[in-house]
Amino acid sequence: MTERIDPEPATDLSLRPVGWVESPLRERAHAPRQADEGAPAAWLVFEPWVIPALAALAVGDEILILTWFDRADRQVLAVHPRNDPSRPLTGVFSTRSPDRPNPLGLHRTTITAVDGHRVQVTHLEALNGTPIIDVKPVLGDER
Repeated sequence: MTERIDPEPATDLSLRPVGWVESPLRERAHAPRQADEGAPAAWLVFEPWVIPALAALAVGDEILILTWFDRADRQVLAVHPRNDPSRPLTGVFSTRSPDRPNPLGLHRTTITAVDGHRVQVTHLEALNGTPIIDVKPVLGDER
């Protein structure tokens, strides 16, 4: 059981993808819930117009990737964590559920290769085709 809403029309924030995830993960049912639970390496494939933004990204850099969970249910407000009905219903803002009103994904990972407009990273639990919204460097200890 999940708690749902009937959303009001969203304000247009004019986000546009800067790229897409290229991953062996094709279905939510087969994706790990967290990167450290067996997520595979993946490629970030960037749109040509953002290639100048990739300058100085290098192998070994830790980055934060913001994605848009385009297959999420945006009406979900509360879930049983890890889909375990023995756990209490919990508000999505207290969970890492991909189903939420604004389904942004936040992924901390490390660059393993840079090839033109493609950047390979370790352990990314995002599905193939997931839109990339932004990339930021990890600065200091952001754990």
